[in-house]
Amino acid sequence: MLTSAVAGFSMSIALIVAIGAQNAFVLRQGLRREHVVPVVVTCAASDALLIAAGIAGVGTLVTGRPVLLTAIRWGGAAFLLCYAALAARRALRPGALLPTERPPATLRATLLACAAFTYLNPHVYLDTVLLLGGIAQQHPHRWLFGVGAALASVVWFTALGIGAHRLAPLLARTVAWRLLDGLIAAVMAALAVALLLG
Repeated sequence: MLTSAVAGFSMSIALIVAIGAQNAFVLRQGLRREHVVPVVVTCAASDALLIAAGIAGVGTLVTGRPVLLTAIRWGGAAFLLCYAALAARRALRPGALLPTERPPATLRATLLACAAFTYLNPHVYLDTVLLLGGIAQQHPHRWLFGVGAALASVVWFTALGIGAHRLAPLLARTVAWRLLDGLIAAVMAALAVALLLG
């Protein structure tokens, strides 16, 4: 039983650590110290929900509907390109980069953005619903595999969101925020292009 949970944790953490749209968003919120706990809870709960859906067999329904996959892919790419443009704009306008110089976003707007990064990103479905859900089916205790996988999300997003403030001294200068936003813009654009070409 423990073996299945450890396997789920290991597989999930290997997938989630790769830099992506959701991780970049959580990192930015953590650096700004803005609605960090609700963002972490939303990301972890969303992953748990999608992992459970995959284990329950929803992945087979999604793969059987190519039109749905195409719609998710194009919608996700459009969203990522828009966010890349916003990050690039922040990088080019250094006066708007420091957290103290920007008014905080509302909790509602932050959670809507968080949900968009989660549910409009087709890679989330591939990783959680299809891949983790499929691998869980090969374990004798598939739901324990899912618990381990969900726990990995909790650990990762908590470490990323709560631990990001330790990077704040490094990002106290405008040039560091410009580089961070430039990196975020590049990652978002690359993910969008990969979606459109994939």
